Amino acid sequence: MKKYIEIPFEVVERLVEGKCVEGSLRRDQFTGKITFRAYLRQPRVHHKDKLVKKLPWGWVKESMERIKVFGSFPKDMGTAHVIGLLDEHNHDAKDALIDREIINIV
Repeated sequence: MKKYIEIPFEVVERLVEGKCVEGSLRRDQFTGKITFRAYLRQPRVHHKDKLVKKLPWGWVKESMERIKVFGSFPKDMGTAHVIGLLDEHNHDAKDALIDREIINIV
C-alpha cells in the first residue's frame, strides 16, 4: 500500500540541509490527505558564564543562577602542599567575590 504525504516546502529545505525535523502526521479534515506538520520549536538560548577572576589554579565565574569556582592542582606537588594551595585558592575566590560586590555597589 502506498500513501502520499503532503510535506511543506520549508520542511523539505531543512531535510535537504541534513537537519532533523520533528513533527506529526495528521489527516487533513477537509481533503482527507495525510499531511506532515512540523513542530514550531524555539531555539534554546545559552547564556555564557561571566568570568569574575582568573586564579593561579583555576577561575571564578558567574552564571545566571550560580557562582562557580574551579580549581585544578597537579598531583606531583604532594597532598600537604595541595591542601595549602586549596586554602589559598578558596581565599582568593572569596576575595574576588568581595571585589565584585564592591565594584557593583560603586
